[in-house]
Amino acid sequence: MKPEQVNITCHTDDRGVLYQIYGSYKFPELKRIYVVGNFGRGTIRGFHRHEEEWKGYFVTNGSAKFVVADEDRNLSTYVLSSKNPTVLIIPPRYDQGWISLEENTVLIGISNKSLEESLKDDIRTDPFTYGREVWNVKAR
Repeated sequence: MKPEQVNITCHTDDRGVLYQIYGSYKFPELKRIYVVGNFGRGTIRGFHRHEEEWKGYFVTNGSAKFVVADEDRNLSTYVLSSKNPTVLIIPPRYDQGWISLEENTVLIGISNKSLEESLKDDIRTDPFTYGREVWNVKAR
């Protein structure tokens, strides 16, 4: 299976918004939900990978650029934003990392492993393993 960005249906009325970030897509047994926040734009988290753990990411505030690499070092990028609700699902054996594109970016992480299980399955690499330019915002 490959990483997948899943659009989330957002229901809006005069009271505000409501959306469900878990339940409408394929994901193994859920064991953990956590929050990660970066205070400043340009903060990099990653790279790391897991041999068994599945990850899901949802940005609740701000925006983030995710860089994901398969075992052959093929790169994919995904932008998650609180303005366009999506969940990024990353199966095992993919290097992954993200950079805040806005101040005070906050995301929710979901996992099929407990924290203890995740730490035993955690392989960290340098954030510049695939070059510094992977974190740049490209002019279009």
